Amino acid sequence: MKVADFDFFLPKNLIAKRPLRERDSARLLVLYRDGMIEHRRFSDLAAYLDPGDMLLMNNTKVFPARLTGYKKTGGTLEILLVREKENNIWKVLSKGRYTGTLEISEELHAVLKDGKTAIFQYSGDFMDIIWECGDMPLPPYIRRLPDASDKERYQTVYAKEEGSIAAPTAGLHFTERLLQEIITKGIVVREVTLHVGIGTFRPIRSETVEGHSMEPEYFDIEKDLISEIERVKASGKRIVAVGTTTTRAIEGFISGKSNVTAQNGRLKGKTDIFIYPGYRFKIVDSIITNFHLPRSTPLMLVSALCGWVKLKKSYEEAMRAKYRFFSYGDAMLIL
Repeated sequence: MKVADFDFFLPKNLIAKRPLRERDSARLLVLYRDGMIEHRRFSDLAAYLDPGDMLLMNNTKVFPARLTGYKKTGGTLEILLVREKENNIWKVLSKGRYTGTLEISEELHAVLKDGKTAIFQYSGDFMDIIWECGDMPLPPYIRRLPDASDKERYQTVYAKEEGSIAAPTAGLHFTERLLQEIITKGIVVREVTLHVGIGTFRPIRSETVEGHSMEPEYFDIEKDLISEIERVKASGKRIVAVGTTTTRAIEGFISGKSNVTAQNGRLKGKTDIFIYPGYRFKIVDSIITNFHLPRSTPLMLVSALCGWVKLKKSYEEAMRAKYRFFSYGDAMLIL
């Protein structure tokens, strides 16, 4: 498959720069497998879920991984924390190949090597300092600087496990009220953890889809959840995944596309599963998702569930109806 086949033109004015004031007031495009489309609000979601269905969510928490430091020469450099390699040593992304010191705050300094590795020196609790002086790592297509409100809004209301450098954006539309409505209706709500890293949003450089490899991302799943999922599916009910990261976590585990260790009733590991058309889903029956970038791996994952032809037509319909796209944009439900 050619990566170019998953391209489409999106007017820039449809890219959402800020979230809506009320999370669940986002629009919801409902796409059925036969291609039929409905236009609703996200607050209507419970109407599409049946008692006994399982709603599976990614409870990862985004941390403010975007740091700006001052060089000794007086210039500034922005770095993005990717993952901790060992104690106080992080893999980072930055422009150029700077080697030298950075003063990020009075309490936090870093020594960079080739712009790729940062050795941190600090006084106090590292993550407390990061939350104080860091910014949320908004995607570059939003084209604005993050502000204090993003520390709350670029985060799901059920975020618990700190470790992501990008939000599981399909979950941004949920409110406590909507979740309670869903639970009251008899839908089973369960959580997994997948810490979103650079693998989820790294551009595809190869000409073919098959030529791309995903970066491994950490996941954590309760062991008993697997048997619970099996019971739900055996009863004829659906597993509805909130987002592509939730999908990758559970499908990566069940497909064996992961390295897993079992400890204290939990399944922990890393998965590099790349889901694209031709993949047969073992667990997920339905997906709640946002509108994704052209040529992106999340777009291909969603295409694998409903077919690219139907998905592209639904995107065209969304553009005609002026839906808001990408991270802070509107949502889709694929049934």
